[in-house]
Amino acid sequence: MGSETALFYVFGAIAVLASLLVIGQRNPIYSVLLLIASFGALSGLYVLLDAPFVAVIQIIVYAGAIMVLFLFVVMLLNAPHEDTEYDERVHPLLRPGPMRFGAFLALVLAGELWWALGLNAIYLTIGYLSFRWFLQSAKVNGTLVQLGE
Repeated sequence: MGSETALFYVFGAIAVLASLLVIGQRNPIYSVLLLIASFGALSGLYVLLDAPFVAVIQIIVYAGAIMVLFLFVVMLLNAPHEDTEYDERVHPLLRPGPMRFGAFLALVLAGELWWALGLNAIYLTIGYLSFRWFLQSAKVNGTLVQLGE
């Protein structure tokens, strides 16, 4: 077994194992770091395929830019945030005025849905009658065009 074959198996095993661990991790930061390791192993496979430019682009674009951005977002979203009872009491959307306004908008939406679905049969009937008239006039026009030729 040559050195290229051994490196292929090593890089392939690292890529597959890191990709499986990305899915199995509970901590998203570890998942992102393992995804970077998987991209590194993939770039090693590109080097073995005599495609060093693709390997460098893989590292620069994916591991260097996109994964760092993902890591930043994951770390930013997992920032600890404490809500105290005071914060929940004074939250502007939990006051009675906005709650009543939201309930009013929900009732308006329900009324509009009921109105639209209730009048649907009338509009279908009007549309059918109009379309039937249109088809009859189109037949007459078609007949007149044929007679004119």
